[in-house]
Amino acid sequence: MNWQNLAYALDQVAHNLGAVTVVAGPLYFLIAGELKRERGVLWITLTGWVVQIATGSFLGLISLYFYGQLPDIHGIAIGALLIKIVCAITAFVLIVASLRVHDLYTGRRTAITWQVLAALAIIAISAAAFLRWFS
Repeated sequence: MNWQNLAYALDQVAHNLGAVTVVAGPLYFLIAGELKRERGVLWITLTGWVVQIATGSFLGLISLYFYGQLPDIHGIAIGALLIKIVCAITAFVLIVASLRVHDLYTGRRTAITWQVLAALAIIAISAAAFLRWFS
């Protein structure tokens, strides 16, 4: 068995599930708009971003372990990776800040928060395609 391919595949499975979560959470809330579930959806979405950050890092660490170096990326791939990192950190901070508020925002502020989270997820997922194919 090729342990490197197994490690990449298992990590990619978790990364894909995290990607589904970061997109589905905000879209669910924007469509359903159930305020009583907002905190729960925030936690699920935060978990998805944590999985994205961890598994994205693990992809690099797997290369480091098996090849002795990080993946050799350049040009568009570096730009795409930076976009993914900025989206993940921004979403993480926005969600944590929202969860720290005793009474979650209501009305327009809530809608804007969820729209920003949806946009960050879609941008990060789109950047992933460029990272994959230009690396």
